[in-house]
Amino acid sequence: MTDETPAKRAHRPHHWRRDLVELAALFTAVAAADSVANTVVHGPDDPTLLVASAAALLATTGFHTWWARRHPAAPPSTEDGPRGAGSAPASASAPASGSRPQADTGATTLWRMRTTVRDEPGSLAALCQALAHHRVDILSLQTHPLADGTVDELLLRAPAALPPGVLTHAVATGGGSGTWLERADAHDLVDAPTRVLNLATRTALDASELPLALRQLLGRCTIHSIPARSPRSGTPADPVPAEGVWEETVMRLRDPSGGSITIERPYLPFTPTEFARARALVELDARLGPRVPPRSDVLTLPEGNAITVRRAGPGDLVAAREMHDRCSPATLALRYHGPMGDADRYLRHLLSPRFGRTLAAYTASGRLVALGHLLWDGDETEVALLVEDDWQRRGVGAELLGRLVELAGEARYESVYAVTQASNTGMVAAMRALDLPLDYQIEEGTLVITARLAPATATSAP
Repeated sequence: MTDETPAKRAHRPHHWRRDLVELAALFTAVAAADSVANTVVHGPDDPTLLVASAAALLATTGFHTWWARRHPAAPPSTEDGPRGAGSAPASASAPASGSRPQADTGATTLWRMRTTVRDEPGSLAALCQALAHHRVDILSLQTHPLADGTVDELLLRAPAALPPGVLTHAVATGGGSGTWLERADAHDLVDAPTRVLNLATRTALDASELPLALRQLLGRCTIHSIPARSPRSGTPADPVPAEGVWEETVMRLRDPSGGSITIERPYLPFTPTEFARARALVELDARLGPRVPPRSDVLTLPEGNAITVRRAGPGDLVAAREMHDRCSPATLALRYHGPMGDADRYLRHLLSPRFGRTLAAYTASGRLVALGHLLWDGDETEVALLVEDDWQRRGVGAELLGRLVELAGEARYESVYAVTQASNTGMVAAMRALDLPLDYQIEEGTLVITARLAPATATSAP
């Protein structure tokens, strides 16, 4: 039996005419029964009475059937209680006020949206109703509590014909403020806990993944890894407290390697929840310590020599220093664009997985002959090569450069650039051999070559 509240019973229609007819029929039946009983006791002893009773019963049944067909019972109201498993839904031609419209069967677009709503009952319901009015479906929702409100992060599926301006206006109508909107893709369909676990796994396997994981965790942001001391001058950097620093659109976290990580997102302030997530990811990296995936490939050069290409790390510092000693001053000047200073300190910086990824080429005898660096530089990546003089123009640099560009593409960067000199014909030829669109820019005798990995797309709609 379904429990009903007084409010639900008050909205139920009252069929008073049907009640009067049923009451009259009850009294008539009682009177007829009394009359029949008296007749049977005091009347004649023959079958006439039984025939008359049967005829009266048939007449009553026929009258009831005619009345039921002429006055059918009203259908039960959907407000009377929970709808049963076998009941039919309400008619789509007359939806109730405030109900969600039917989903659009046409083309749709994914959007990521953030908006601030009041921290009071009904605020989220008003926002959902405003979006449903434009046939916008909410696929996921995350909340970021604030001191004076709540930041809601939503993944939306909207009709493709719905302009971003109309969508933001609908959010404002529903009570949202400070709304930020951005086009989403299939990667955003993964729920937040799964995405965070994937980022933690990648960081646990490779220390160079920490900046990339922070970018994917916090959205489009600029990340700078600052060493504890300048690799050229040795000047110490400003210290960062162990708990980190958070100021609206800037976060500074202590790097496990001794420096710091600065994260900037000018278009959207960070929330306390995001600050806590970033700190947890950095703490995980600190507990695991330095690590580089032990992957290597043996390649055969066109001249027949075999070399082994693998990821390099701090453990390759001694071999790198020995290769430096074998390189000519002209080769070192082309690579570092001038005096390098303390070679050990600079190589330690380049081989740290915190600042990028490094590939090393070893001969069959275990001699390091080339290094290729992919350096994280905010929103961009820089590629650099150093090949020992005796191994130049033998395909080693081109092999390393091609693999570095693949690593940049896997990290979802749109371009890589190389800083060199016009006289460095080997580097220029290696960049051209990538078969990618190239941009050239000369600044004070320095040549900057940028290779476009993918067309840039403007996805934000503030």
